[in-house]
Amino acid sequence: MPVGFFVTGTDTNIGKTLVSCSLIHAFAKTGRSVVGMKPIAAGCENGRWLDVDQLSAASTRQFDCAVINPYRLTAPVVPQIAAHYEAIDIDIAVIEQAFQTVRKTVDIVVVEGVGGFVVPLTSQTDTSDLAVALNLPIIMVVGLRLGCLNHALLTAEAIRARRLLLAGWVANTVDPQMDDIAGNIQILKHRLKCPLIGILPYNPDINASVFADLLNINPLLT
Repeated sequence: MPVGFFVTGTDTNIGKTLVSCSLIHAFAKTGRSVVGMKPIAAGCENGRWLDVDQLSAASTRQFDCAVINPYRLTAPVVPQIAAHYEAIDIDIAVIEQAFQTVRKTVDIVVVEGVGGFVVPLTSQTDTSDLAVALNLPIIMVVGLRLGCLNHALLTAEAIRARRLLLAGWVANTVDPQMDDIAGNIQILKHRLKCPLIGILPYNPDINASVFADLLNINPLLT
């Protein structure tokens, strides 16, 4: 089975961290050691990067923050701009090295991207370059809301254009008032041509461990 997965999304704020933590819990329930990484985090609250904290709490082993999160940026904006504010150069090679450090000691590494799939990191690189460098199977989180069909199909096209494996996708109900959620899911099941790992209902209070039971990770373990 793969040594890890790269979790991307159709947009920002569509549940990548929730899905990443849920995947960690689901893999851990099979007896595997699993660690979550957030190579680049942009935006802190009260001095904390909540995404990183959640991934660390879900993981079965602990690493130094500099390893699971090499770049933590203060401003809640696109990484290229946030890094510019702090005179930081985001180097994908640094992230690759951190990933190799983690993968040597655990069964599975779940790497959460930042924003969508093609978000600028520097003037020359974006998150798709990071995905290519790590060369992991991709799990795409689709935020179910108006416009998600176009966003999901464009993201899938961008992933495959870079010769990466779209291993599966998760439908996350971010807008419970969306018209015909079931119909949209059926269209994506037909067009994405990869396993639907799970459908997450709208529930802002539920935790990732509970969501883990709603995921079918079997297609990812082969």
